[in-house]
Amino acid sequence: MAIDDRDEDEDENEVSELLELLENFSQENTSLKRTIKALNEDNVNLKHEIECLSSLDNKTISLENENETLKVEIDVLKKTFSEFSNSSENLDNLLGLQRCVFNKAGLGYDEMNNVKHFQKYLEKKDSRKTSSSITCNYCNKNGHTTHNCYHKRNDMHKRNLLLKNKVLKLRTIWVPKGTFITNPPGPKATWVPKSST
Repeated sequence: MAIDDRDEDEDENEVSELLELLENFSQENTSLKRTIKALNEDNVNLKHEIECLSSLDNKTISLENENETLKVEIDVLKKTFSEFSNSSENLDNLLGLQRCVFNKAGLGYDEMNNVKHFQKYLEKKDSRKTSSSITCNYCNKNGHTTHNCYHKRNDMHKRNLLLKNKVLKLRTIWVPKGTFITNPPGPKATWVPKSST
């Protein structure tokens, strides 16, 4: 019986050792499962970050391309602006090199020194000389024209006031086109019945 007890004790020891090993392995298994789960979550997060970075890379590439095209446009605009600024400087130089209209030196004329330009053109005309020769066609008086006639303006003003106040009524009627000839050709002719003599 003592052998049986030893065998049972050894079996119990082996079973207890196996149970301890099983518990250790199950703990290791759960810890490994936790680490696998954590690593899977890290993997998913890293994949998401990679996708974000790839989209950012695409955006940066498109922005770099746009930046290059804008630089080219800026260079073209700088060239055109420099052409305009150069042309404005050239225009200023040309305008600075011009001579006065009345300076005809070098064309067979003597040089003009100390001459007042536009003196002849800015003198006032003597109004007495011209007023006597001009006659108004509206009032037949000397000294003004029909455009400056006081009597014509006064008459037109009175007529306009009468029309506005409806004291003077103008009668206008509509006549269809072609029914009334405004300027008939030939002499005036009226119909006269024949006399019976």
